[in-house]
Amino acid sequence: MAKTILIVDDSIYMRSLIRTALEEADFEIVGEAKDGETAIDLALETQPDLITLDNILPDMMGFEILKVLREQGLESKIVMISAVGQQTVVNKGKELGAIDYIVKPFTSEGLVDVVNKALS
Repeated sequence: MAKTILIVDDSIYMRSLIRTALEEADFEIVGEAKDGETAIDLALETQPDLITLDNILPDMMGFEILKVLREQGLESKIVMISAVGQQTVVNKGKELGAIDYIVKPFTSEGLVDVVNKALS
């Protein structure tokens, strides 16, 4: 059975890029969210194996979403994706439970590698 993934990014272009790369690698995309509120609802509803989570969304930070999902007991693996790559930001994501952190721009191959590693 294909591993399920929820894509969270406010950019339709980024969501499309991530979706294409992951579908070509045989992952099943169970949903896409462009803001934090939708992301939390979809994550709790679909219980995906993994969530790609942008850190800067219109209504809240990815860190806040990560915290809420962990408090709700969601066990999905979370890979943060952001244009902000400062080590302090990366470390904070990992402290809150993100399994990995990808800095934009990234390659499709790099994304698939990180997702495979996170799910293995």
